Amino acid sequence: MAQDAPAMGEPGNNAKQERGKSVRLVDRVFDQLKERIRSGNYPPDSRLPGEHELASIMGVSRPIVRDALGRLREEGMVYSRQGAGTFVSAQASPATHLAYSPVKTIADIQRCYEFRLTIEPAAAFFAAQRRDEAAIQKIASALADLREATSHQLHRTDADFVFHKCVTEAANNHYYTASIEALKPHIAVGMHLHGLSLMGPRLGLEKVFEEHNAIYQAIADGRSEDAQKAMRLHLEGSRNRLFEDRVLDLSF
Repeated sequence: MAQDAPAMGEPGNNAKQERGKSVRLVDRVFDQLKERIRSGNYPPDSRLPGEHELASIMGVSRPIVRDALGRLREEGMVYSRQGAGTFVSAQASPATHLAYSPVKTIADIQRCYEFRLTIEPAAAFFAAQRRDEAAIQKIASALADLREATSHQLHRTDADFVFHKCVTEAANNHYYTASIEALKPHIAVGMHLHGLSLMGPRLGLEKVFEEHNAIYQAIADGRSEDAQKAMRLHLEGSRNRLFEDRVLDLSF
C-alpha cells in the first residue's frame, strides 16, 4: 500500500531542504577554494590546510569541506598524498592577477569612487539575496571593529576595507571579490583621506558608522534593494564628504 507523500514541514521535506542546503554550501566552498588556487593564494604543489582548519575558515562542517575537496580532485585541481594531506596540482597554475593603474591624482580617487559605485551596490544587492550565516557573521565582525573604532574617535581603514570585502564575498560572485581585492591600494588612499576629513565633529564618524550599519542590517534581513541603496548612499556620501560636494569635471 503506497504511503502518502510527506507534507510541508514533515521529515521528508526537511531532509530535502537539508540536502539542498548542503549542496549550496559545497558549491560555495568549492568555488572559494578554486578561486584561491587560481589566484595563487594556494600555489602549485603547496599543501592545503587540513579539513578541520578549512571547515573553521569557511564556517562549515568537515563533510562539506570533504565533498568540495572531492570535486576539486575530480577536476584535477588537487591531489592527495596518503598520510600527508591534500596538495595543489602543478597544472593548477595561478590566473593572471587583475590589476589597475596606481592612484596618481585626485581625479584618480574620484574615478575609483565612480567605479566602486558601479559594482559595490550590486554586490550588496546580491549579498542580501545569497548570504548565509557565516557571511553575515563576517560582516558583523567587521562592523564591530568599526563600532569600537568609532567609540574611540578613530577611523580604521583596515576594518573599513574588510567590511566592504565581506559584503562582496557574501554575494558569492568571485568577480566582485577579485575586483575589490585589485582595488585595495586604490580604495585605501580614498579611505585614508576620507578618514582625515572625519577627524572633526564626533557626528561625522558616527554618521559613517550608521551608514555601514544600514548596509549590514539590510543584508542580514535579506532586503536586497535596501542593501543596494544603502551601499550607494554610503559611497556617494564618502565621496562627497571627501570632495566637499565639489566633484571634478572629468570630461575630455
